[in-house]
Amino acid sequence: MSESAATSPESGLAGRHPAGSLGELLAVALPLIASSGSQCLMNVTDRIFLTWYSQESLAAVLPAGMLHWSLISLAFGMCQYANTFVAQYEGAKQTDRVAASVWQAIYIAIAAGALMSTAGWYAQSAFNWIGHEAAVAVEEAEYFRVLAFGSIAPILGTAMSTFFSGRGRTAVVMWVNLLGAMTNVVLDYGLIFGVGPFPELGIQGAAIATVLGGVAQVVAYSVLIFGSKSRATYGTWANRGWDADLIRRFLKFGFPAGLHMFVDVAGFAIFMLLVGKLGKTELAATNLAFNLNSLAFIPMLGLGIAISTLVGHRIGEGRPELAIKTVWTAFKLSSGYMMTFAAIYVLFPALILQPYLWKAKGDLVEMQALREQIALLLRFVAFYSFFDAMAIVFGSAVRGAGDTRFALLFSFLSCWALMVGPTWWLWHFHGGSLMGSWWACSVYVLVLGLGFLARFQAGYWKSMSVIEAAAVETNAEPNPDAKLIEHM
Repeated sequence: MSESAATSPESGLAGRHPAGSLGELLAVALPLIASSGSQCLMNVTDRIFLTWYSQESLAAVLPAGMLHWSLISLAFGMCQYANTFVAQYEGAKQTDRVAASVWQAIYIAIAAGALMSTAGWYAQSAFNWIGHEAAVAVEEAEYFRVLAFGSIAPILGTAMSTFFSGRGRTAVVMWVNLLGAMTNVVLDYGLIFGVGPFPELGIQGAAIATVLGGVAQVVAYSVLIFGSKSRATYGTWANRGWDADLIRRFLKFGFPAGLHMFVDVAGFAIFMLLVGKLGKTELAATNLAFNLNSLAFIPMLGLGIAISTLVGHRIGEGRPELAIKTVWTAFKLSSGYMMTFAAIYVLFPALILQPYLWKAKGDLVEMQALREQIALLLRFVAFYSFFDAMAIVFGSAVRGAGDTRFALLFSFLSCWALMVGPTWWLWHFHGGSLMGSWWACSVYVLVLGLGFLARFQAGYWKSMSVIEAAAVETNAEPNPDAKLIEHM
C-alpha cells in the first residue's frame, strides 16, 4: 500500500491534520517557505557582499541574474509544474505515475540545461549591445557567463524536488535547499573577497558559489530519490522510461506554465535593463529595492507551491471544494505577512538598508543619493505588497488545477502592456523616468492580483485536471486511452 493510500479521506496531505485545515496548510507550507527563504538568503548574501565589493558589482548582479533567469525560466517552469502532476497522481493513489512524471521532468531539465549553457559564450557581446556603462557591462557578462554554463543545476534540482513537494514531503525540500544555501553562503564570501585558500574573483566568485550551491542540491536529491525506500514504494528507477503520453500532457499544461514564468521574468529583466540606461545609481537603487522586496516575496513563493500542491491533491481526490477553504486561509496568512513587511519598508528603511551599506565602497555623495532613492522606491514596494500576495495565492491555486493557459495570457498582456510598454515609452520618448517606471511596475502588480482573484472566484478551475479522468474518478490504474479532463 502506498503512503497516500494509508491516509483516510478525512485526513489531510500532511497525515495528522484534517484535510483543508490550517494545520494541513502550515504542515505543507512552512518547510517550503523556509526553502524559499533559503533562496532569499542566497540572494541577499550575494547582494550584501557585492555591495561591499563595489557599486559596479551591485549594479551588475541583478540585470545579469535576471537575464539568466529569463533564459532558463521556460524550462524551469515546465519542470516545476511536475509538482502538479505528482500532487494529482498522489491524490489518485497512482504511485507509479508519480515516479514517471518526475522522470519526464528530469529529461526536460537535462536537455534544456545543456542547451542553455551555450549562451555563456555570447555573454560579453550581449551586454555590450544592451548599452550599460562599460564597467558595469563587464561585470554583468562575468556573472551571466558562469550562471549560463551552470544552467543544468537549478533546472534539474527543481525537477527532482517535485518528487517530494508534490507529495507533501516538504521538509525534505527544506533541508536540501538549506544545504544548497549554506554551500553558497560559505563559498560566497571566500570567492568574492579572496579569503583563505580562495582566489579573489569578485562578482564571478558570487556566480560560482551560486552554481555550486545548486550542484549540492542535485546530489542530495539523487541520493534520496534513488534510495532503496523510494525505489521500493514508488519505483523511482523502474519507472524511468520515456513516456510519450506524459510528455504530451507536460507540453499541454506545463509549457504554458513555463511560458508564463518566462513572460514574468523576461518582463522584469527588460524593465531592469531599461532602468539601467538611466545610470548606475538608478540601477543600483532598483536592484536593492527589489532585493529588499525579495525578503517578503520569495518566502511567499514557497506558500504558492504549497497551495498548488494542495489544490492539485484535492483535484486528484475529486474534492475541489476543500481547496477553496485552503486557498482563503492561505490568503489571510499571506496578506498579513506582506502588510507587515510593507510597514517595515515605509517606517524603517534606514534600518533594513544598514547591512548593505555600512561597508559599501563609493563616493559619500553617491551613497547618500543611493540611500534616498532606495527609501523612495520602497514606498512603491509597500504599496503593491498586498496585491503581490493576491497574485501569488490565487495564481498558484488556478495553476495547481491546470488553468495554465489563462495564467499565461493574462500575465503576458498585463506585464507587457502595463509595465514593460510604459517603461520603454518613457525611455524612448522622454529620456526615461525612474518614478514613472516604478509606477508602471506597481500598476502591473495591482492588476495581476485582482485578475487572479477574479479568475479564482469564477471557479473554472474546479473542473480541470492534468491527469487521466479514470484516475480521478476511481483511483484505479490509469487507462492510457482515457479521455482527459480538459474543460478549458
